[in-house]
Amino acid sequence: MKQAWFNHIKGFKAFLSIEKSLSENSVDAYIHDINKLLQYFDTIGNIPEPGLVSQNDLIGFIQWINELGVVSARSQARIISGIKAFYKYLLINDSIQTDPTRLLDSPKIGRKLPEFLTVDEINEIIDLIDLSKPEGHRNKAIIETLYGCGLRVSELINLKITNLYLKQGFIKVTGKGNKERLVPIGNIAIIAIEAYFIDRNHLNNIEKKDENILFLSRNGRQLSRIMIYHIIKSLVEKS
Repeated sequence: MKQAWFNHIKGFKAFLSIEKSLSENSVDAYIHDINKLLQYFDTIGNIPEPGLVSQNDLIGFIQWINELGVVSARSQARIISGIKAFYKYLLINDSIQTDPTRLLDSPKIGRKLPEFLTVDEINEIIDLIDLSKPEGHRNKAIIETLYGCGLRVSELINLKITNLYLKQGFIKVTGKGNKERLVPIGNIAIIAIEAYFIDRNHLNNIEKKDENILFLSRNGRQLSRIMIYHIIKSLVEKS
């Protein structure tokens, strides 16, 4: 039974990556939702084939999630959305004849206002950056670009030098689904990036695959999401 699931999940993953052009993180989130459903079937000791799952099975799954008490309504809605996407794929692929998620309702969730930092808070964080350190100007440029351009961290770490149009006052960003957009960039962020370029140009060990990446580690490699997290976390703790 599990083999049938694994085969369909493998096809679903390829479908999301190739047909839907979703990012690796988005694809992983969808696959996590399907694995959650498999975990439920494992718990009750019955794993039906994907095409034999009924609406009642899925209702039992939702009740099981609720009983865990650790999944918010928003997360529940996302999981249900992932399960629906999986069964829509199976339907399109002619792997099933009927969609058991068709009448499945997601929990009602309210709109949540985003949390944000004020200009004063950002300035306080930037003032704590030690520009005498090798990574000082880089970290300042990272914060100024993230905040000033409103980028996602994934967009920041993939920002390319060839996509900087600083004289024109904008940058080209690749976002979700590999969609490109033009984003205005202010003078403060431009100055920070130009100051960082002086330090970047002194890196003599840049990996060939990362030569066009703007923000690099001291080892000449592309920064990861977790590295950006640690940079910001450290500055916030100091402030």
